Amino acid sequence: MIISAVYLLVRTPAPRRAGPTWKQFLTAQARGMLAADFVQVDTVLLRRLYALIVMEHGTRRVHLAGITAHPDGAWTTQAARNVLMDLGQRAASVKGLIRDRAGQFTSSFDAVFTAEGTRILASPPQAPKANAICETIIGTLRRELLDRLLIVNEQHLRRVLTEYQQHYVAAYPRCYGKAGHPLGSCFRALQVLREAL
Repeated sequence: MIISAVYLLVRTPAPRRAGPTWKQFLTAQARGMLAADFVQVDTVLLRRLYALIVMEHGTRRVHLAGITAHPDGAWTTQAARNVLMDLGQRAASVKGLIRDRAGQFTSSFDAVFTAEGTRILASPPQAPKANAICETIIGTLRRELLDRLLIVNEQHLRRVLTEYQQHYVAAYPRCYGKAGHPLGSCFRALQVLREAL
């Protein structure tokens, strides 16, 4: 029987690399990455509010940077400072920030992060998959929360998002190092929301 060269190449195992595996490489890079994006919410009083969400890739921690009806450059810059203060010691390990090309992300917003040694990675135009992790949490917020509630005003939205953030911590204890049952937190969140309305 004649053995072809292709058959020999396929049967020969690939050489092992001395460095990290692809999964180890991606995990190491994720520990130092942040993703930022805005979620827009329409209230029952026909006002549009914007919430700036920042997510840590490595731990999946979600930070609510702020809520406003008018997200201009000065507000977004202050929200960036607040996020860095919220990160505390972890801010030194942040290597990159993925954001879209929205007009709210001004050069002063970028300067806050670059002063800390963080590289700004602007996603390509009309490419939501480039910031997939942040888009995923925004989609989760919409499906599990915002599509099911009628938001009245900015204070109501802040309370709802803060409560959901606490639920998210309990639902994903591997990311936060805390144990908890997700349904217990969800029921508690619903009770708080019923009392607020």
